[in-house]
Amino acid sequence: MTTELTNTQVAEYLEATCALIDSEFAALGADSSWHFEPQEWCANQVVGHMVEADKRGFAGRIREILDGRQRTSAWDQVAVAKERNDCARLGQSVWMEFMGVRNDGIKLVRSLGTADLAKGIEHPQAGHLTIRDLIHEWIHHDRNHTRQLLQIAQERAWPHMGNSQKFKGE
Repeated sequence: MTTELTNTQVAEYLEATCALIDSEFAALGADSSWHFEPQEWCANQVVGHMVEADKRGFAGRIREILDGRQRTSAWDQVAVAKERNDCARLGQSVWMEFMGVRNDGIKLVRSLGTADLAKGIEHPQAGHLTIRDLIHEWIHHDRNHTRQLLQIAQERAWPHMGNSQKFKGE
């Protein structure tokens, strides 16, 4: 069993996500709105979702807890993604929005005291959530979506690999 992460470690993981997204968006360039399958998100949508998750699900809920709220609400991620229409945006615009929101979240995580970690809120689907739960989920959530970003580049390259496609799985 591992020990829980400190606020500093969580902030470092959140910062690492920024570096990865910066690199992937630079490499993708104009392909940030490219879909390898119609039902799959493009890079802009992945990062747009991460913006909303930071605002609503992570930093947003932590702020609600610190403000003394007892209950939080769920949010309709599909409807929010549709409303954001990130496919139509420039990748640089989505990336800049993410960086602003994420930097605020990192500052928030660094400001948390030990006593804050046990404070919590009731969620209609998940039940009782503490700040400790949320900061650890934040890292897990980031890694899930950074995997999506990496897959976009893999799928972009796949059709052009010729016979080297036979190496898949090695």
